[in-house]
Amino acid sequence: MRVFVKVAETGGFAEAARQLNMSPPVVTRAIASLEDIIGARLFTRTTRSVRLTEAGARYFEDCSRILAEIAEAEAAAAGSYATPTGNLSVTASVLFGQIYVLPILTEYLDRHPAVAARALFLDRVTNLIDEGIDVAIRIGRLPDSSYAAIRVGTVRQVVCGSPAYFAQHGVPETPGDLAHHRIIGATSAFSSLDWRFGRDAKTTVTVKPRLLCSTFEAVISASRQGWGLARPLSYQIGPDLAAGKLMTVLSDYEPEPLPIHIVHPEGRRASATVRGFIDLTVERLRANPLIN
Repeated sequence: MRVFVKVAETGGFAEAARQLNMSPPVVTRAIASLEDIIGARLFTRTTRSVRLTEAGARYFEDCSRILAEIAEAEAAAAGSYATPTGNLSVTASVLFGQIYVLPILTEYLDRHPAVAARALFLDRVTNLIDEGIDVAIRIGRLPDSSYAAIRVGTVRQVVCGSPAYFAQHGVPETPGDLAHHRIIGATSAFSSLDWRFGRDAKTTVTVKPRLLCSTFEAVISASRQGWGLARPLSYQIGPDLAAGKLMTVLSDYEPEPLPIHIVHPEGRRASATVRGFIDLTVERLRANPLIN
């Protein structure tokens, strides 16, 4: 079966033989023997090409799955899954990734020198399978999927401004008061000009920002400088709140907190590299008071 899969993948007996470190006649005899056992031709052979037959294509799918399961079983039995090795790809939104995920990832790499990592911090929803991503940290309610998900915390949608701004312009008492304040908005995919309030999110205020910024970093910076009010997620301004550079308002009108999940497509079959990173991330994020 391994010989058959290699011939199908390479499209030729000679190249398959080279990659398998076998002689071409041995590869040819192996395929012929396999076809005799199955009772069907697996390849259509010409002087220039080797192509799978319809039966061969179906058999190739089954063989690929079976061989992958065998490799997994052999690796588990040999204990190779006990030590993280190889490559790891992780994604999160830009600010959450930079503030919280990156320190965990570098700690993980320090612990496991045989692992190399790729961090994709993007303010858009990534496709884990198509983009080759092992682990995603997602903020918000998850759509139904076959992915495994572990909840690690929550964040709040808050309205904030600097003490200097409130001293000059006053503090809004209700969501409707925002119409009389300077608003700083973001143009990213996750932002909206319809600000929802209340646990049921049924109160909506459509804001009209006088300043629109392309990044949340710029939005928060302008608010920190006292120019106007912003609506970030609570984790994005945690250090500023602790330092007294920003204050939150309208706390009684906040919507239901948004959950944070670690999502991965492999489920129980995840490699030691993936499982090790997930375990460390769960431990670190659940211990973080800014998201719990």
